[in-house]
Amino acid sequence: MFEFFTNIHVDWMGKRKIFSALSIAILLAGLLSAVGRQFTDGGTDAFNLGVDFQGGTVVTAKFKQKPSTDDIRASLQNVGVTEAIIQDSTDKTDEVLVKVPNLGQREDCVDENSQPMPEAGRCVVKKALDTFGTEAVGATQLPDDATASYKIVGTDAVGPVAGEQLRNQAVLATLLGLLGILLFIAFRYDWTYAAGAVIAVFHDVLITLAFFSMFQWEISLTVLAALLTLVGFSVNDSIVIFDRIRENLSLHRGDSLYKLTNDSINQTMSRTIVTNGLVLLSVAALVLFGGEVLRGFSLALFVGSITGTYSTIAIASPIAIWWQNKLGEAKMKEVLAPQETGEKLASTSRRTVTRRPVTR
Repeated sequence: MFEFFTNIHVDWMGKRKIFSALSIAILLAGLLSAVGRQFTDGGTDAFNLGVDFQGGTVVTAKFKQKPSTDDIRASLQNVGVTEAIIQDSTDKTDEVLVKVPNLGQREDCVDENSQPMPEAGRCVVKKALDTFGTEAVGATQLPDDATASYKIVGTDAVGPVAGEQLRNQAVLATLLGLLGILLFIAFRYDWTYAAGAVIAVFHDVLITLAFFSMFQWEISLTVLAALLTLVGFSVNDSIVIFDRIRENLSLHRGDSLYKLTNDSINQTMSRTIVTNGLVLLSVAALVLFGGEVLRGFSLALFVGSITGTYSTIAIASPIAIWWQNKLGEAKMKEVLAPQETGEKLASTSRRTVTRRPVTR
């Protein structure tokens, strides 16, 4: 395998307090953002939940002369909608996304049989947009209709019950995924390694959600898919390092676990840079050219892939060693850390390890 780094000797474990402080700072920023937004009068919710989880209607409208966000908001207030979220499309400058909560039935919104529509969201938004001109109806494209000012090019609607069910199922799927990872690593390695890997994965998901809260990026089902992908991506990196630690434990029984962990991270650094770098380049392309539909998915993967690489080095291994030090007292002993640090660090009883094939 091509290697960027050969014979490196970085003391990653010696920097674990700096890494931990950085993670705590980002998590606190995300927590303050979520709590501040949720409990501030007139503020936004902690997270910008999409219609998949919150329920409501999202209307995508294309304009010939796009009005300002304030003008669209004023027109919506004139038809009785005061909680609309208006977003400019990031890749199409002439389009606007208008998200409104579930409005139910309205007397002035009827179908072709003069029956009230079950959900009046699209109808009400259309009435608001009609203040800027007429809509290009049917299959007529906006540039082909000289009299039209806009055209509704997309509508997504989710009921409140479906939104709540999707939200609950999303949380359950994530927790079950983490439980499965915990059991798998505990079976393959040890509970101490499983705890380190799962806490690192929790760390990655929480850091990603912190960014979504701070920047109010919309959380949809595609973001959930990205988070589950991130879980698998992050734990795979951790397993590679854990496997190298286990291998070095058998080969260098006289070395401290501190040194073995540093050596294992350094020995796998080229593999980490190559594989994770390629993933990051692919995800960056999605962020730049993926369009509005994949925006949340690509942003979650972009933040998560960086965080997952970082946590593999800075979070998973230190937690595994700390856990071994706390819980494995009968099988471990205290040894002095390298003279330059003067810290006491855990070692291991070097018990016999049953080798099992592990995917690299």
